[in-house]
Amino acid sequence: MTIRPITITGEPVLHRRAEPVEVIDDGIRELVADMYETMDAARGVGLAAPQVGVGLRIFTWQMDNHDGVPARGVVINPFVTATKPPVGDPDPHEESEGCLSVPGESFPLRRGESATLTGLDLDGNEISYTVTGWFARMFQHEYDHLNGFLYVDRLQGKWARKAKKAVKSHEWGKPGLTWMPGQDRDPFGHDDVDEDEFEAEGGHSEERTRSEDELAR
Repeated sequence: MTIRPITITGEPVLHRRAEPVEVIDDGIRELVADMYETMDAARGVGLAAPQVGVGLRIFTWQMDNHDGVPARGVVINPFVTATKPPVGDPDPHEESEGCLSVPGESFPLRRGESATLTGLDLDGNEISYTVTGWFARMFQHEYDHLNGFLYVDRLQGKWARKAKKAVKSHEWGKPGLTWMPGQDRDPFGHDDVDEDEFEAEGGHSEERTRSEDELAR
C-alpha cells in the first residue's frame, strides 16, 4: 500500500466526470488499498479516486454512523440520490463542509438530509445503503467528486465569494498542485491535536476537520 498525493482544486481530473470501472482487477484493488492508506494518513472520512489523480468512479469512506452501514467501505461505479436540501441559508456552525482538495478551508453548505447509495463492492457484489445526517452528506460530497464537482462549486452568495477569494489567495486553481498526507503539515490542524483528543472529538476528517460538525471531503 502507498500513500498518494492529494490533488488540489485546479487539477483537471477534479473538474471532469470520472469514467466507470470496467473490470475489478488487481490494479483496481491496488488503487483501493492506496486510497484507504491515503485517506487514513489524511485523517479523512472519505476519498474519491480523482483526489489521488485517478479519473475512475470509486470512493472510500471511514465514518461511524447509526444507519447500520459498515463504518469503513468502498463503492465502485456508485449512484447516489438524495432528498432536497432544506430551504434557507446554511448554518455556519452546524453545516460547515470542507474538502481534502481544498485543504484547510471550510464553508457552510446545505445538503439533503438523507441519501441512498447503490453500486458495487470490491468483490463485484451489489450494495445499497440508505443513510442520514453527516453520513448522507459525505456520500453526496464524494459522489460530486466523481461528477467533476467540488463542494465549493455548490456554494452560494457570500460563501461562494469567500471560497473564490480563498482559492485565489492560496494561488490554487491551476494544474499540478498537490499535498502529501503524512509528510506535509496537516492543513486541518490535526498535527496540533494529540491523538487522544482527536479520537475524543470524533476522529477522521475529508472529511472532517476538528469537530464532528465539519465535513472535509
